Amino acid sequence: QVQMVESGGGLVQAGESLRLSCVASGNIASTNVMAWYRQGPGNQRELVAAITSSGYTNYADSLKGRFTISRDKNTVSLEMNSLKPEDTAVYYCNLNQRGRTTWGQGTQVTVSS
Repeated sequence: QVQMVESGGGLVQAGESLRLSCVASGNIASTNVMAWYRQGPGNQRELVAAITSSGYTNYADSLKGRFTISRDKNTVSLEMNSLKPEDTAVYYCNLNQRGRTTWGQGTQVTVSS
């Protein structure tokens, strides 16, 4: 089994930065993809960024330049800069391996104007 635990969410003001982290534990394959998604109020869950075990990254076009994904083994982080009120959402990390996806419980990020 695999478990994902996010941390780092909170309340910030517009223009500030926040860093989220997510630790994967359990039976982790050497080849995998870790990703961050978010779901804002009334919105569908959307991809924020993803990173492979070899370090290849992919970002939502609208977030390039403000958000940076990184990983250290089984820990994936998301650095969020110049936050906007529309970035308010629950942020989820996930791990994709061997055809299966495991999600974390989510962490709330609220950006006040």
